[in-house]
Amino acid sequence: MITSTEYLLLLVGCMLVTLIPRVLPFIVVRSFAVPKPVEKWLSYLPVCIFTGLIVENLITASNTGMQINWNVLLATIPTLLIAIWTKSLLTTVLAGVVLMALIRFFF
Repeated sequence: MITSTEYLLLLVGCMLVTLIPRVLPFIVVRSFAVPKPVEKWLSYLPVCIFTGLIVENLITASNTGMQINWNVLLATIPTLLIAIWTKSLLTTVLAGVVLMALIRFFF
């Protein structure tokens, strides 16, 4: 393992570059009230982000056009049902990861 001063400084720098954009918005927003329309608009962001991630992997481009990745679809349907049933982000993400791992292992 490399343990030099430059490596440690690089590690601390990478940590700061990763931490600041994730923590700074919470610190800034905490100091003032967000208007209700903005708060409602922001509530849709997680759904949009997850949908974008799923669709990006579900539909792929090929030489003949667009194709559906059937393994992803096979994991998406039960994960969506689990999300509707439990309404828990943690349970949904864990179920999706486990289902995708099982599908990739067996297919």
